[in-house]
Amino acid sequence: MQITIDPTAGFCFGVGQAIRKAEQALDSGEKIYCLGDIVHNAMELDRLKAKGMEVIDHGRLRELQYSTVLIRAHGEPPSTYEIAENNHLVIIDATCPIVRKLQQRIHKHYHSGIESQTQVVIFGKTGHAEMAGLSGQTDDNAIVVSCESDLQKIDFSKPVKLFAQTTMDREAFSRISFEIERRKRLAQPGSESELFDTICHQVSGRAPLLKEFANGLDVLVFVSGNNSSNGAYLYEICRTTNPNSYKVSGAEDVRPEWFEVASHVGVTGATSTPLTQLQDVARRIEEIARSNKV
Repeated sequence: MQITIDPTAGFCFGVGQAIRKAEQALDSGEKIYCLGDIVHNAMELDRLKAKGMEVIDHGRLRELQYSTVLIRAHGEPPSTYEIAENNHLVIIDATCPIVRKLQQRIHKHYHSGIESQTQVVIFGKTGHAEMAGLSGQTDDNAIVVSCESDLQKIDFSKPVKLFAQTTMDREAFSRISFEIERRKRLAQPGSESELFDTICHQVSGRAPLLKEFANGLDVLVFVSGNNSSNGAYLYEICRTTNPNSYKVSGAEDVRPEWFEVASHVGVTGATSTPLTQLQDVARRIEEIARSNKV
């Protein structure tokens, strides 16, 4: 059996940067608190907790004094930084540069459009960690849409500026953009909305690469944390391309019956899945292959 690890898999830049910053602080002996899970991957999270990192929520943040807090790649709203300043907290800011740039753009367009009653619309998932930081740039006045039925929240007689959470599906964004433009023209002929494609190219660019990788395999094993939005999106691409795709959280989830007639197996994962975990899964498949003499 041939086992191939996807050469394009592994941490995206933002997640990798956050983990490096956490490790640097922990290796220096510093006690750090991480505001929310640094990565949507239980094994990697447990590894960092074992090194001394403690995960906290916003309620705990308000109670902390004179401590060091890491802000993960998803970013945070301005209110978090205000709490940190008032509580004399040292911030290790690991906000992904792409997310930070998007926050700045939303902040600028929202505040410059207040007089004209411009509506800032964000295509994203309500409750997602990144969305809290993005909406916070508008004092939480942004209109969040995740599907076409949410467009009823928009007043199409007023100016509209559309942005997207960085991890959203580009095809879905295109559909939402088209529908917003259509309704805007109907409500106000001659007037078009401003649409900004702010989806991360590193994430969206993996889609065609994943399709190509999955196409030539008998079986594909996708490794991701269960609460990873990016993992759910990328796995669906794999499953649609290759029906013999299976999602696992780790090597212990791999099942021997998946490989009974397989000669070429691929292993890939979410942008929150470390390469070491992909290697663990590949080794487990090798063990199964040897025991079954495949």
